[in-house]
Amino acid sequence: MHWHDTLHRDRRGEALDITGKRKARDAERHLTLGEITAALVSDGLLSAQDVQAIGQTGPSKDRGDTHPLVVIAGRNFKSAGKPHKPLSLEFLTSWLADRSGIPYRRIDPLNIDIASVSSIVSYAYASRQKILPLSVSVDAVEFATCEPYVTSWIDELGRLLRKRIVPVIVNPVDIVRYLDEFYSLARSVARATSDPAASHDSVITNLEQLVELGRRGQLDANDHHVVRIVDWLLQYAFEQRASDIHLEPHRDKGDIRFRIDGMLHPVYQVPTTVMNAVISRIKIVGRMDVAEKRRPQDGRLKTRCKDGDEVELRLSTIPTASGEKMVMRIFDPSVLVRGFAELGFSEHDARAWQSMVQQPHGIVLVTGPTGSGKTTTLYSTLRQIATPDVNVCTIEDPIEMVESSFNQMQVQHNIGLDFAAAVRAFLRQDPDIIMIGEIRDHETAEMAVQAALTGHLVLSTLHTNDAPSAVTRLLEIGVPAYLVQATLIGVVAQRLVRTLCPHCKEQGSLDAAAWEALVRPWKVPPPAATFASVGCLECRRTGYFGRTGIYEMLPLSPVLRKAIGADTDIGELRARAIKEGMQPLRLDGARKIHAGLTTIDEVVKIAPPPEDL
Repeated sequence: MHWHDTLHRDRRGEALDITGKRKARDAERHLTLGEITAALVSDGLLSAQDVQAIGQTGPSKDRGDTHPLVVIAGRNFKSAGKPHKPLSLEFLTSWLADRSGIPYRRIDPLNIDIASVSSIVSYAYASRQKILPLSVSVDAVEFATCEPYVTSWIDELGRLLRKRIVPVIVNPVDIVRYLDEFYSLARSVARATSDPAASHDSVITNLEQLVELGRRGQLDANDHHVVRIVDWLLQYAFEQRASDIHLEPHRDKGDIRFRIDGMLHPVYQVPTTVMNAVISRIKIVGRMDVAEKRRPQDGRLKTRCKDGDEVELRLSTIPTASGEKMVMRIFDPSVLVRGFAELGFSEHDARAWQSMVQQPHGIVLVTGPTGSGKTTTLYSTLRQIATPDVNVCTIEDPIEMVESSFNQMQVQHNIGLDFAAAVRAFLRQDPDIIMIGEIRDHETAEMAVQAALTGHLVLSTLHTNDAPSAVTRLLEIGVPAYLVQATLIGVVAQRLVRTLCPHCKEQGSLDAAAWEALVRPWKVPPPAATFASVGCLECRRTGYFGRTGIYEMLPLSPVLRKAIGADTDIGELRARAIKEGMQPLRLDGARKIHAGLTTIDEVVKIAPPPEDL
């Protein structure tokens, strides 16, 4: 007895089709457009006018090559009854699953073992049946299908695999897409593993040779599968909103991991030989020395997303015991056009920040640990103030993202070009605004002060826990207190917190003790409602989708300037700053919780408590 014969029945136990009519027990048939529209009308989701608009009303009308759900979803209808939900493809797929009595699934590629599922059935068979294996266990295999009444393959595979076949309903577009992606990737990895030509030493060793062979149409076919793996890897990372791609070789295998919303996620495992070939391919297009594997290297490359947008990646390799490890940082070009509100600034913070960066001269510092969004804040700010009548010069290590409205220079330690030397050169280039990647030592701090004193606006970063600590750090580096008083305009400390997924977050109860611990020693009323993370496919079951900044603004008022001295106490300076109106990081995090953007746990995790500052 088939699975569909036990799930959708009338009162006498006879199997029904999607329209509710009795059907032959072993009838094999594809869904038709007329059948689907009739069922949607019966369920009050489509009106007669909608059916007429589709242009095909009879069940005898065949669907052609396009699945009927795709045809209906493409018309952008809304349900006939309230609340008039959009009849999207996912909504219709879920409806079909309920109608046919088969579980509904939405494919999450990060949770699928591609190598395992692609070895279950051949691509030709899966493509012919329009099915896709999703998971394999000891006694069962889960398959995606979009045709609930095509069932002969279930018995066939059950006999061949000697496993229980579990069908689930998935939207037809995803089945076609991932069927090609999964099998193509698995095939490329398998060929790269078996072909000697795909070994690390056989990859083309310079970019000019690769370009020339490609121009002549003579590129070695044995390298084609490695190219496909790299292309898939980059496009997949863009789709998953990854900020970093980690390629980590080990003795027997290589791990591919993505950093998404600040958290690392395992993606795929490949043999070490394939990992070496993939890294070599990326080094080639990133203009790095393929033959050099004993020292760290940096590079960069540009590519395009499927939608045509240009994306820039910064490459970094280091030698490890198992081979070269590579990390690719992906830079979203949209950060250059984001407003302060999109970065997480409140209206008050945005006004304070704009007041700082619109000063004609002085030093503005952004502080925080690595990965806290300092560079994004500076790039977005510079992009807004870099008007045609302003000369903006930056010195970075390395250049994060190339922007035509800046004059960007990269540190070159091997020729003595460091931050201090670059600023010294900038002063002879008639600059208005100078951005220094980081103030690390006395010489760089001295040149930053010199630039500020001679009428330039200097923006830079420091690694400190909070904004007041930047003052004492400058003093520790060796900047005299009177020069800090004369040049420092203000300091901004920042962190990035994950934001709750808007698709699945739910209202929850407030933990009063946790709230008190968060805002202590300040008296902040708790929010009327808080939200908790749940987890769905949109957020990869994490409950969070994207990140936003929390900020601590410290404009230097006359009172604070007078408090700066050679023996300044950080605790006293912090207390004065709060008295002057500075809102600590945790209080800005509390505002984000009030707004329903994040949770107490997220803020506590990244914002240090007062006693630890």
